[in-house]
Amino acid sequence: MKLIIVRHGETEWNTQNRVTGQLDSPLTPKGIQQADAIANRLCRFQFSSFYSSDLGRAVQTANIIAEICGKNVIFDSQLREWNMGIFQGLTVSQMYEKFPQRQKEYYTKNDDYLIPKGESFRQCRNRGSRVFNKMAERHLDETVVVVTHGCLLMSFFEVVLNLPPGNCWRAKLDNANFSSFEYVNGCWRLVVWNDVSHLDNCC
Repeated sequence: MKLIIVRHGETEWNTQNRVTGQLDSPLTPKGIQQADAIANRLCRFQFSSFYSSDLGRAVQTANIIAEICGKNVIFDSQLREWNMGIFQGLTVSQMYEKFPQRQKEYYTKNDDYLIPKGESFRQCRNRGSRVFNKMAERHLDETVVVVTHGCLLMSFFEVVLNLPPGNCWRAKLDNANFSSFEYVNGCWRLVVWNDVSHLDNCC
């Protein structure tokens, strides 16, 4: 099974460095251009199934891809971004101002730190692994495209490469990137990471 994962296009909150989590923010004009560009790249692939997170920014990106590539989208809430609970909608400085102790705990505790009204990074990572593993078993010998979010994709990268917890952040991840994986004999392997060459002439 070949899995192509795309992060949604740039959003207004991305440009403001706000924590979006499972809230939402619409794509910027640049984000829409990015979605067009990745859609035109994906049209070169013969993919059988197309999945997306059901959060608005992913839906907006996926609908652009679906229209250009002539595909139907299956929306799945398990592909949502990391639920950042009380930090959602805030900039980093606002997080410090509003929740100084919680912010300190967030940066100093391990992957099991449960953000109030949200989830831990381990929970996010496990959710992503489950949904991608189920997808692989459902679509053996197929090519599948998924539109999702930065933290979910980064956590899957960490799992596939068997990195020590917390090391996924050392890898760069852009909006509207092309990343691909293969599932062979029950194991995942990374093929392409964060390729944005399709954005060179548009954004």
